[in-house]
Amino acid sequence: MSGAHANVEPFHAVEINRLAHARERRGLPVIHMEVGQPSAGAPAAALAAGQHALTHAPQGYWESDALRERIAALYQQRYGLALEPQRVILTMGGSGAFVLAVAVLVAAGARVALARPGYPAHRNVLRAFGVQPLELDCGAATRFQPSAAQLAALEPAPAGLIVTSPSNPTGTMLEAGELAALAAVARARGIRLVSDETYHGITFGPAAHTLLEFEPDAIVLNSFSKYWCMTGWRLGWAVVPAGLAEAFRRYAANLFLVPPTLAQHVALAALEADTELQQRVAEYADNRRELLAALPQLGITRFAPADGAFYLYADIGHLTSDSLVFCRELLDATGLALNTGRDFDTVQGHRFLRISFAVSTGETRRAIDWLGDWLRRRRTG
Repeated sequence: MSGAHANVEPFHAVEINRLAHARERRGLPVIHMEVGQPSAGAPAAALAAGQHALTHAPQGYWESDALRERIAALYQQRYGLALEPQRVILTMGGSGAFVLAVAVLVAAGARVALARPGYPAHRNVLRAFGVQPLELDCGAATRFQPSAAQLAALEPAPAGLIVTSPSNPTGTMLEAGELAALAAVARARGIRLVSDETYHGITFGPAAHTLLEFEPDAIVLNSFSKYWCMTGWRLGWAVVPAGLAEAFRRYAANLFLVPPTLAQHVALAALEADTELQQRVAEYADNRRELLAALPQLGITRFAPADGAFYLYADIGHLTSDSLVFCRELLDATGLALNTGRDFDTVQGHRFLRISFAVSTGETRRAIDWLGDWLRRRRTG
């Protein structure tokens, strides 16, 4: 039997993570900077709410109206946007939100544009649904983000465009003017916009803008995994136009039933934990500064601008012709786990690696030492 699975590529970060955990089981040290997850767990108050819910709340199928209302209030708090709670669709993580968006909005055989480099699950989910990913080559000239000119030049117009700001793997952001320009081109050409805003809340300069500020009918996806440090709880949401909310709910019920009940209780408390979470963002900022200062001393000098998220996307083409081999050798020799750019860019990714710095500052400093020692041995060996 054949099917769309033949077009879905492996996720190398998972392989490197598996090798890193195997090393730990042998009692060897590892620093995990290969996967995109905070090393700290959910905020303390959120975990306490989860403990209470385990004892006092039924754990059957359930969707929290209070959580939808609180997420709607978040858009007023962060962006000054009034949002009807019924437009918020609770999902099985941000990934579940994206699956719903593709299932509801895009017909098999259609083309959907997205940036390269970009999050691999986007293009692989499209392929799994029989949709053609149309990759836009987004390099340093456009700060690794799609431009309105690129979108306007596509013939014929694609059915949709996926934007991610801040981006995985690059951490780059689209400024307000760039988002407005993309929205204007998409509106004029009948292109549906899907905005993955998973890394909002984690920025190192100006705050991120939601695409809803410029296109009220955009589909906006988010997750509790990154800013709220709830990666394993598998809870996210989509904001959809009122006219599509019922279709999204029907698909969600059939594909996933409901999101994890316990996670919804935890998320309600996590939304009130900004003080603790901002301290974590401050630590990410410290880690970013450490890396940006140290890596050029090790001969790694070319990075995407890391405006947000918790990644550095670095060009190591002068060090290797295959960054996956580089990452495997580094892990085996030192215990430092980084990820290859091949996950994010099928054309130039062999030149790049992604460093996730959502770890402690102590771990970041040790990682710099391990990498530096290994590179020196590599040069002289």
